[in-house]
Amino acid sequence: MEKIDKFDMAIVSCLQRDGALSQRELADRVGLSQNACWRRLQRLHSCGIIRGTRAQVNVVELGFDLTVFVMIRTSRHSKDWADAFRQHVDQLPEVTEFYRIGGDWDYLIKVVCRGMAGYDRFYQRLITGFELATVTGFFSMEAIIDNRPLDLRSMEG
Repeated sequence: MEKIDKFDMAIVSCLQRDGALSQRELADRVGLSQNACWRRLQRLHSCGIIRGTRAQVNVVELGFDLTVFVMIRTSRHSKDWADAFRQHVDQLPEVTEFYRIGGDWDYLIKVVCRGMAGYDRFYQRLITGFELATVTGFFSMEAIIDNRPLDLRSMEG
């Protein structure tokens, strides 16, 4: 990967805020010609810095009114078990984020569902077939900051 410069950072910053920008609008905002902007955009995609473009959805308006952060502790730590568990969790459609973490817990899963009954259905599918030492859900009451783009300019080292 070539060095990322201020134009690349500007392209990424703009697209984080509005992924539907036309190529012309993006080029104008970052101060490049359309061709130069397009070449940089292709390079950012091919090297994996930009992984795709999608719409942000208001899940509550779609009826998914419960967000739960599920903390999991397991006594199983083999590679085979971890791979099988990752595949299992990947098949659960309520999961929007999934992390292996350090500290007292092993995994963190962000789940979006329709009410407590929806969470219970998810929970039953989650624990089926896997030995989990502890599963704890933390229920979100309000999203204060959600899906905020990184402010790349203020984070430069």
